[in-house]
Amino acid sequence: MSSGTPVLVDLKTITKQNGETSKYERKFKGQVFQMGNSMYLRYNEDDSQESAIVTFKISFDGGIQLIRKTNDMRMQLFFEDNKRIAAVYRTPYGEIPIETVTPVLNVTIDELPLVGNVAINYFLYSNGELLGEYKIRLQFVG
Repeated sequence: MSSGTPVLVDLKTITKQNGETSKYERKFKGQVFQMGNSMYLRYNEDDSQESAIVTFKISFDGGIQLIRKTNDMRMQLFFEDNKRIAAVYRTPYGEIPIETVTPVLNVTIDELPLVGNVAINYFLYSNGELLGEYKIRLQFVG
């Protein structure tokens, strides 16, 4: 799997901000590859406004790192069970300090056949203020 395995990615997100809930659901073609003690899932998220490269780094010791890059911004989030973790959101206007708190983090991966399920519930903060509550449900199949 080190050279990369093509997968179909099914992504669902639920966002709660300012008392409003929004849902997002899309399917993408991606790749999974393994390096060291981590598995990487990468796909291109094309939408009408912009294109983003999304990478999930799934560490076998339990943590997940999410990187989302476009031409002019880079967001890197870290998820570990019930830990508050600082990160930085780089925008054309400067860097914004952010933090995640992850009450739910579940990952299951089977290699034959290749199937993975990721469930992340997290709170996003900036400068101590709650920006929103998020749920990511991700499934990939090789």
